[in-house]
Amino acid sequence: MVKAVRFHELGGPEVLRLEGVDLKNPGPGELLVRIDAIGLNRAEALFRAGHYIEPVRSFPAGLGAEAAGVVEALGPGVTGFEPGAPVSVLPAFSMNDHSVYAERAIVPAAAVVHRPAGLGPVEGAAVWMAYLTAYGALVEVGRARPGDTVVLTAAASSVGLAAIQVARRVGAVPVATTRTPAKREALLKAGASEVIVTGEEDVVQRVLAVTCGRGAEFVLDAVAGPGVLDLARVVAPDGTLFVYGALSGEATPYPGVDLGLPALNMRSYTVHETTRDPRRLRRAEAFVASGLRDGAFTPVVDRVFALDEIVEAHRWLEAGRQVGKIVVTVDH
Repeated sequence: MVKAVRFHELGGPEVLRLEGVDLKNPGPGELLVRIDAIGLNRAEALFRAGHYIEPVRSFPAGLGAEAAGVVEALGPGVTGFEPGAPVSVLPAFSMNDHSVYAERAIVPAAAVVHRPAGLGPVEGAAVWMAYLTAYGALVEVGRARPGDTVVLTAAASSVGLAAIQVARRVGAVPVATTRTPAKREALLKAGASEVIVTGEEDVVQRVLAVTCGRGAEFVLDAVAGPGVLDLARVVAPDGTLFVYGALSGEATPYPGVDLGLPALNMRSYTVHETTRDPRRLRRAEAFVASGLRDGAFTPVVDRVFALDEIVEAHRWLEAGRQVGKIVVTVDH
C-alpha cells in the first residue's frame, strides 16, 4: 500500500486527501516509478474542480501528470529502461487512467524519459510540461525563426518562463506581459526583452512600438477570454495567436468577426499535441535536453511543498502569485 492524493468530489483544494491505496504490478507497456518530486500544473486544479477539458470519470479520483523519480519495475514488453534509472514522467496520459500525486505510481512507459545527468528530482519535475508546451507551440507548430517577436501572457508562469528561454534559444525576441509591476524585474532577469504591465500600459501600443509597427509573429496566450481581442491586434501578417490556457475563466470570442480580420491565424494548443505524437516527442526531448545540457534552459522553481501539504500547495497554485513552477516533494 502507498500514500496517494485522491479526491472524492469536485471542489477546491480542501477536497484533496492523502490516503493509502493498493498498487498493482505494472502491466504491458507500463513502468512502476518511485515518485520523488511532483510538478504542479493548472490542469490539475481544473480537473479537481470539474472545469478541465476532460471530466472526472469516477470517484475516488487521482491527480497529477508530471513527476520525477526512479524506475522500480518494468511491465511486460518494456525496453529502454532498467530499475534504478532516474526518470521524468511527462504529461502524456489522462489523469482518469494514471496519476502521480503519490509515493509510487504506475505510468505508461511512453510517457517516461530518462532524466538528464545533473538534473535533480525537483528540477526534473519542473521541466517537461513547461518546455514541451513552449517548444511544441513555438517551434514544432509555429516554426519560430530568428528575429521573430513572441508575446507571452502570464509570463511569470512556468510555461511563460520556459517560453522566454525557448524563444531566445531560436533567436526570437520574447516580450512578456504581466498584470502588475511586482514581477517586472523577475521577468527581465529571466530574459524577457521587454515587459508590459497590462494594468498600467496599453498592450497594443507597446507591442507595435517595440516591433516598429510590424506586430508580433507569435502570441502565446494562457489567459484567453475577452483579452484575445487586443492580442489579435498585435499579431503580424501571417502570425499566429496560440491559446493554451483559460486563466480568465471567461468565454473567448473569435477576433476575426469583431476586428475584420478573417485571415487571423488563431488556434488552441495543448501539450498533448507533442507528448502523444512519438515523432514530435522525440524531437522535443532532444531540443529540451540539449538546452538543459548547455545551460540555455534552467527551470525556475517558485516554491517546494511536501506531499502532506498538498492542500496548501494547491491553494498557492490558485493564488497566482508564483514565479515559476510549484513542486511537491515525496519523502521515502
